[in-house]
Amino acid sequence: MNAPAADHAADHTVDPVADHVAALSAALHGPVRAKSRMIQEIRDGLTDTVEAHTHDGVPPDVAARLAVREFGTPEQLVPSCQRELTIAQARRTALSVTLTVPFLIACWHLIWTAGQGWQLQQTAQLVAVQLAAVAAVATLLMAAALAATGALARRLPTPERLPLAVAWAGTTAGVAMVVATLALAVLSPLATNWPLVTLAAMVTALSHGVVASSARACRRCARLPVAHGAGQG
Repeated sequence: MNAPAADHAADHTVDPVADHVAALSAALHGPVRAKSRMIQEIRDGLTDTVEAHTHDGVPPDVAARLAVREFGTPEQLVPSCQRELTIAQARRTALSVTLTVPFLIACWHLIWTAGQGWQLQQTAQLVAVQLAAVAAVATLLMAAALAATGALARRLPTPERLPLAVAWAGTTAGVAMVVATLALAVLSPLATNWPLVTLAAMVTALSHGVVASSARACRRCARLPVAHGAGQG
């Protein structure tokens, strides 16, 4: 006897707007701040639409369903929203590589010039040259990615494969940092300037953590389906 009443009460507790926003939030991946800002904008838009309908005399529960219907289903919205978040993650990865890798090259140069002993200098030089080659290629690509997703994005469409290229370039830079960290750890006990070498190893390991984490997130975003040709918001 009480079951219909209970079902009716349950229907009134359902919030279509909250469910819609929760579904979008679960489906989207990208930088935390960019995603939070996007979700908040969608929530605000839905709330404004609901208020507009209720102002016209539509019951609140009906107004909420109408607002959700007008905005589109999560399946319809996710591709374009994910495209924007994927580009944001690519920019984040590009920026992390652009800022950290040249700094590591400077650290290696300092060790090379301050090192004492032929063996240490030769080893440091070899690793520094290899890391410099990776840095040169990665930094140039990342600088191009920042330009393509920044000022140039207002005039030219962002290449669809760019986020994936950024992701793998960041991964390559992260692997180079692992090799550099191991080399520094091995050299540290042999170096007369071991405090400097140890500090450089710690900085390299920390930089690897930042770049590798961002590149991993970028690879994940780049694999997700997106709306082709969607621009930045």
